Amino acid sequence: MRALPVRVDAVLVQAVIAAALSFAHLHDLALAAGQDGWKAWAYPVSVDLLLVAAWRRLRSGESKTAGWCWFLVALTASLGANVATAGLLDLENVPAWLRILVAGWPAVAFLGGTLLAHGATNPGTDPVTAPEPPSTAQAPEPITADVEQPMAAPELPATAPESASPPPPSVPPALVTLARKVADEHRARTGTDIDTSTLRARLGVPMPLAEAITTQLT
Repeated sequence: MRALPVRVDAVLVQAVIAAALSFAHLHDLALAAGQDGWKAWAYPVSVDLLLVAAWRRLRSGESKTAGWCWFLVALTASLGANVATAGLLDLENVPAWLRILVAGWPAVAFLGGTLLAHGATNPGTDPVTAPEPPSTAQAPEPITADVEQPMAAPELPATAPESASPPPPSVPPALVTLARKVADEHRARTGTDIDTSTLRARLGVPMPLAEAITTQLT
């Protein structure tokens, strides 16, 4: 089998060279600040890991403010070591403030790495659940049962017709004459026709008879 040609990425090669140079500068600065042995090699590792953690947070899109903050802190530490070891700082006589910064860097790197790796994600984002596919199962056919037809309701016997209303009572002519006189007197006194209730009270007759008299007066 033929071996596939290995494609060399120029950007990757440049990144490896830059990382190696920065790693060496950080090692030299830590060594000059009194961190000898394996501790001098641990300093550049902590700076690079903090850069990687900050870059991953920026790529994830969550809490970019914290990602940019710690990315700038790690980048400042890397650039500071590069500039300090370029001849601007006497590595044989490192100032006290630089020794303090180098000695306190592990705590800063640990805090930043912990916050970036275990920081809370954005609570406003809810996981998107995939919609359930529509069910292709055929719905069961309804079961038809023999339903007995309801029995016809028995016919009710026809009700007897209501009795006809009784005929109006006969009014004697004398009573009609008296009622007309009372009605004329009431009209002359009030200017209005007498009503049935007033006529009944004046004559002292039952209401049906008063209604019959009123009918004859109109």
